[in-house]
Amino acid sequence: MWRHLFAARKASPRPAPAPRVVVVADVPAPADAGPPLAVVQDRFHRFVLGLPEAIGDAISAPEQATLRRLEAIAERFDVSGLPRLPSVLPQLLRALKNDNLAGSQLAAMIGRDPVLVGEVMRVAGSAHFRTAQPIHSLQHAVVLLGRDALRQVATLHVMKPILQASAGMRGHMAGPWLWEHAERCAHAAAFLGRHGGCDTFEAFLAGMVCHTGTGAVVRLLDQEAPPSLGTFSSAFLAGCMRIGARLSLRAVRHWDMPANVIEALVDRVNAPEPPASALGKALACADPLAMVQLLVERGLLGADLDYSSTWPTCFPTPVLLRGQHDLRRQFMPAQA
Repeated sequence: MWRHLFAARKASPRPAPAPRVVVVADVPAPADAGPPLAVVQDRFHRFVLGLPEAIGDAISAPEQATLRRLEAIAERFDVSGLPRLPSVLPQLLRALKNDNLAGSQLAAMIGRDPVLVGEVMRVAGSAHFRTAQPIHSLQHAVVLLGRDALRQVATLHVMKPILQASAGMRGHMAGPWLWEHAERCAHAAAFLGRHGGCDTFEAFLAGMVCHTGTGAVVRLLDQEAPPSLGTFSSAFLAGCMRIGARLSLRAVRHWDMPANVIEALVDRVNAPEPPASALGKALACADPLAMVQLLVERGLLGADLDYSSTWPTCFPTPVLLRGQHDLRRQFMPAQA
């Protein structure tokens, strides 16, 4: 009986644990990598010139001869034949550095260029600047825009006809495409310039003018490249664009642009050496950012590709990705 009373009781079996349910989150597949920088540049220049894809990368003997001829012509290029900037632009840019200058004085200076007046009034009346009260005077518009916006409006007004005049038989749409790139490049350069410690307007200006020489190359190709060259090789086209970079540098020197802008374009001429100046670094990244943006808009590159390995390594990848998103928000708001 004692054995019965004090015998160890058998533990009742525990119920088996319920099977664990593992919820696997839908992880999006990594995006395919975008093309290398050289491919993006080649595709952009073919887009500007209306050229098909290259059949080969190697430069042919006739192309080498043509490139030497283009380089010789570019060395003798008379910068006095470049379009002259309206005198109001350098005067206005200098005046905008003077914090003591009244809005009425700026309005009087802008008033000497009727087309610029119309552009200032148009931008001041846009949704971005719209106020409760209508804008009745140029002085009101000048005060509303502020100095930074005035600099940008004046630069856009002056550079648009210069870039849009670029056209040729091979690239009859080169002017409008170069202008669209300039808008995006200036926007991206200003964004990156803020992160790189640059003057925002100088960064904007560098992005706006960096392809002015490309328009001259478009016209030179019409005059000097025989039809027998056919579809340009990638190496020949890259050589032409190096000539364009040198002509852009001569143009900004001729126009007496700010020293930092000139230095950034010197860096661009010296590529593929890494840029030495802060503004040169911003421009080196802004240029391909703008190329990709324009090619995506035109359906020539995929919007869903990962371009983080495409950009030069002048800025951290997260900054460049924010710059890419900023461009899409500005120029493709429906898809940003």
